[in-house]
Amino acid sequence: MGAGAALVVTNPSMADYQQHAGAQLVQLATEELCDRQGLPMVLRLWIRDCPRLIADQRGALTALAAQVTRRRSFGLFSVFTTQLGGQDLLPSLRLPGYTVTTIGIAGQFLTVQTKADGGKLE
Repeated sequence: MGAGAALVVTNPSMADYQQHAGAQLVQLATEELCDRQGLPMVLRLWIRDCPRLIADQRGALTALAAQVTRRRSFGLFSVFTTQLGGQDLLPSLRLPGYTVTTIGIAGQFLTVQTKADGGKLE
């Protein structure tokens, strides 16, 4: 009984997940746009510090996560499903589409499935 009560108390809230997702989105965007050179050449020439530019958007990315995430609470744990992307940011720059399923339990998050554009599992 004590362990179950502890899990209920530590079941992550939507606000907890938003902070987690904001950090994950910064990492993902940095990998996609900066590390993999996902930005068009003209923007790469203009933007000097792509990772910092993305990191500075953490607050906006955290707020975005709140808008595109659904939480299902099962008392002891929660399942968070985030559907993001597919929108055109610029004529030649499309935000990659992702669906991420994450379990929150005991104050921790475990991503159990990620689908990229076209339903490709990663």
